[in-house]
Amino acid sequence: MSFGRLERTTGAPPMSEINVTPLVDVMLVLVVIFIITAPLLASAIRLDLPKTDAARALESPRSVTLVVDKAGQTFLNDKPLPLDALALSLAQTAAQSPDTEVQLRADAAVPYGRVVEVMGVAQKAGLNRIGFVAEPVPGAPVAR
Repeated sequence: MSFGRLERTTGAPPMSEINVTPLVDVMLVLVVIFIITAPLLASAIRLDLPKTDAARALESPRSVTLVVDKAGQTFLNDKPLPLDALALSLAQTAAQSPDTEVQLRADAAVPYGRVVEVMGVAQKAGLNRIGFVAEPVPGAPVAR
């Protein structure tokens, strides 16, 4: 009687090396996620700061209103001034407070060159903080 062979065929030997390809793929995905979200997390820190009277500014920052109308005429705080008088007045303001902000209001019909010319006068006078004032579009959502 024959019972068959007792020998077994040997299969493939077990793999003794670790496959790192899936590990590298997962790590690269995590690095990309951290690179994208890190700047967002840094600016999203909400603090409840303590309140004190010492932290209050002594003076609120000054500002002057500079208007250029459709005809290109300039107004400083609602007073009409030619460019040379405007330069003198802005230089006096800059001498008193160099961090004064210029709020520039220009009509939509004013040529760009005229606006740049008025900005140049303000910058030569020593006032470098210039803010452009615009009206919101009616019915547009308000950004908060």
